[in-house]
Amino acid sequence: QVQLVESGGGLVQAGGSLRLSCAASGRTFSSAAMGWFRQAPGKEREFIATIRWSGDSTYSADSVKGRFTISRDNAKNTVYLQMNSLKPEDTAVYYCAAGTRAYYSGKYAHNYDYWGQGTQVTVSS
Repeated sequence: QVQLVESGGGLVQAGGSLRLSCAASGRTFSSAAMGWFRQAPGKEREFIATIRWSGDSTYSADSVKGRFTISRDNAKNTVYLQMNSLKPEDTAVYYCAAGTRAYYSGKYAHNYDYWGQGTQVTVSS
């Protein structure tokens, strides 16, 4: 079993930056991948970015490319999401996830096995 805890959310003005962290406990595997998703009130869960636990492969949604960067620190069992140039439409609850099937198909939520509780990000205009 894997437990995930997100942190780093908060209130920020448009154009500002936030860095989200996702700390994982339990077993992690080199064949697994981590991902970030977000969900705004009344909207479906949206894929943001994914990173494999080994190697350097990453993939991000078009809506955040050039603004958001996913990274990891294997020694700390932690994945990060650096968010720059934030826009009001980025306001949502951000969730991290982990899974093995996501290693090859990381943009699909159903390929993740474990989810964190989420952290709120609010961007004011």
